[in-house]
Amino acid sequence: MTDRPNIILLSVDALRADHLGAHGYERETSPFLDELADRELEFTTAISTSSHTREAVPALLSGRYPDVFAANGYRYVPKTVADRLSEAGFRTAGFHSNPYVSRAYGYDSGFDTFDDDLVLGRNKLVALAQRALNKFVLNRGEYHARAAEINDRSLSWLDGLSDEGPFFLWNHYMDPHGPYNPPAGLTYADRELSNDEAQTLYQKTIDRPDEITDEERQSLIDAYDGEIRYLDDQLRAFFDALDDRGLLEESLIIVTADHGDAFGEHGYYTHPRYIHESLLHVPLIVSLPGERRSDTVTTPVSTLDIVPTMLEYAGESGRELPRGPLVDRDGELVQNEEVVFASATGEDEHEGIRRFAARGERWKAVLEREIDSGEIVSEAVYDLAGDPTETEVLSVEDAESGTLVQQLKDFSASRLDSVDTTTREGNTEEQSTEVDERLEALGYK
Repeated sequence: MTDRPNIILLSVDALRADHLGAHGYERETSPFLDELADRELEFTTAISTSSHTREAVPALLSGRYPDVFAANGYRYVPKTVADRLSEAGFRTAGFHSNPYVSRAYGYDSGFDTFDDDLVLGRNKLVALAQRALNKFVLNRGEYHARAAEINDRSLSWLDGLSDEGPFFLWNHYMDPHGPYNPPAGLTYADRELSNDEAQTLYQKTIDRPDEITDEERQSLIDAYDGEIRYLDDQLRAFFDALDDRGLLEESLIIVTADHGDAFGEHGYYTHPRYIHESLLHVPLIVSLPGERRSDTVTTPVSTLDIVPTMLEYAGESGRELPRGPLVDRDGELVQNEEVVFASATGEDEHEGIRRFAARGERWKAVLEREIDSGEIVSEAVYDLAGDPTETEVLSVEDAESGTLVQQLKDFSASRLDSVDTTTREGNTEEQSTEVDERLEALGYK
């Protein structure tokens, strides 16, 4: 292994783990990811820190709990891994098309090159205007840059680098995110939806989820699975391109998702601010530099472990972060605390509530606290061994899960008491609120 390998983070928006073959899904949606999971390090119980992009991605890039960002109106909070690695001498680049983590919110900090598909400027409202222009006026027919385009842009950047020093590359793929409209020939449905039909149906899942019919639900799942299959093909192409350039052996590569997606299992669709497994359980595969290391880890890990892992391989300290790396520089697994935590701030009538979850290997405890008073307003336990879809609520008095319940109470109380309100200059809550309204009007949840 080189002294400091290249570091590549490939994250996918709204990709739930149980729609992949490696996690037992009946459809062949992910042949490449299944192969990758078999030959590399796979963490089968990876839990996102939150259920939606605005909290999950900044936590994924910073290694810090998402309440930090929720408390600031979802503003960028330094330092991300890009800031740290840039200071350590890495060439840095990011490629994606998600306006919530664009330069309009300051996420270009630390990146030498940052391509967020927003060409009209840094201002939030201008960025949103471009999304509307692309969608309704220019009729691009898609709501984000496809994975093939993200691959082409990032590979062009790689080809333009000199051979001096390591690089950090972040690709964030939007394809599984709604509206679900896979390229022609890749849907699992009997009939492909037009772009307008996909948008209309997706909007219905947000506005009137209780009116979604069984046929419409199946159509949503069919199209979502087609998006995954397309993405899987593009991830294979990207790995092949890295191999052709001799970069696989010289790079730490991490593949994961920011959160999952729901299809009516608990009465809602897309990824609102709940903390069920369909939203929190994500894939996580780590390809180590040098000699291949294959292993399957079933104990719970957190997406917060990803930044410490990248810092470990960069030779940088992440001791101030709440969790540690998944593996050390020798490729040996690191034993972190086996209970992981997730949370999400409620919205609309629940905006004064923060939801917390503690995930063990078998048990899962959840509770809601009022943000202002800290009062617990609800709590429950699930036995995921016998009830993986969380349909049977168990009493928190259950003796077997008692330790986990207490850990969650302690954790949630400490997070409400210790949120860091560091913000960046130039961000205002008024701007953030207006952007929220416009994004929701565009069907972006």
